[in-house]
Amino acid sequence: MSNKAFYMTAIEKLEAGEAPMPTVSPKDVLIKIKAVGICGSDLHYYAKGNIGNFVVEPPYILGHEAAGEVVAVGDEVKRLKVGDRICMEPGVPCMACEECLNGHYNLCKTLTFWATPPYNGCLCEYMAHPEAFTFKMPDNMSYVEGALVEPLAVGLHACNRGDVKLGDTVAIIGSGCIGLVTLMSAIARGATKVIIGDVLDKRLAKAAELGAITVNTKDEDFADKVMELTEGRGADVVIDCAGFSATVHQACRTAKLAGTIVIVGLGADKIDGLDNNLLSTKELDVRYVFRYRNVYPTAIKAISEGRIDVKSIISHSFKFDDTIDAYTTCLKDIANVVKGVIEY
Repeated sequence: MSNKAFYMTAIEKLEAGEAPMPTVSPKDVLIKIKAVGICGSDLHYYAKGNIGNFVVEPPYILGHEAAGEVVAVGDEVKRLKVGDRICMEPGVPCMACEECLNGHYNLCKTLTFWATPPYNGCLCEYMAHPEAFTFKMPDNMSYVEGALVEPLAVGLHACNRGDVKLGDTVAIIGSGCIGLVTLMSAIARGATKVIIGDVLDKRLAKAAELGAITVNTKDEDFADKVMELTEGRGADVVIDCAGFSATVHQACRTAKLAGTIVIVGLGADKIDGLDNNLLSTKELDVRYVFRYRNVYPTAIKAISEGRIDVKSIISHSFKFDDTIDAYTTCLKDIANVVKGVIEY
């Protein structure tokens, strides 16, 4: 049985090839991939070859947002069976270290994560994955929705870290995929006013469709506009989905006194020029996220029960055989691409 894959062989270059068929251990399931999302981190590796200290060594397989069908199971698999439609949490922790045992398994020092070097991703036809991190989808969920559980998990975790609650005003910097799933997560948690800023009109238009007040930061200062919209109070929670020095500084200006800032984006490796006096005099609570933990079941329920329409953010859909064109389009046509997905 062949396992077609797409390998990154150089900066901005993908080539079709064959990956080895996965070995299925007793606690694993073998999955035929049906849909893969194109994440900003995938595009960053594709365009730059690294994210911080994570460096691609070609040939390398990208992709970590995926759903598919179980086609074989290991001898010790109990919960899943052949034919189940599933989505996969792409990080696999050791479940034995202090961080894992304390519930922070996303911080496991030996965690393996698809498409984070040195580990290959899922832009192939078959993957093996532990049953423990493979989740059955309800019949009313599509494979594409299953693939988008992964980015939604980031948005849910960001809102968990920010403790977004009923009645909150939430300000979000960046309306790409993660900004949009964070927007939907905040509304689902009860936020009554969500203000989102970006420079790309198409993404802002999608944010407005989803219920946000939008600010084009090419034309207006985001913090000033949030203060205007909140009568000088500021936002209860500010979530920075960009992660540059300028946006983190904007987040500090945007938050209310004793407010919370959650930094999700990693646009820059280092943040410079923060006003330490502003952080102190406003007594701001600044939190970071590293992916997510313990939210996949919540994300699946939110989608299947109609609380979050994650498929609404998809702007471009491609076939698996057109993966090379998919990556080129999503990288080069950023003004028009909100979210790209690959369907098999």
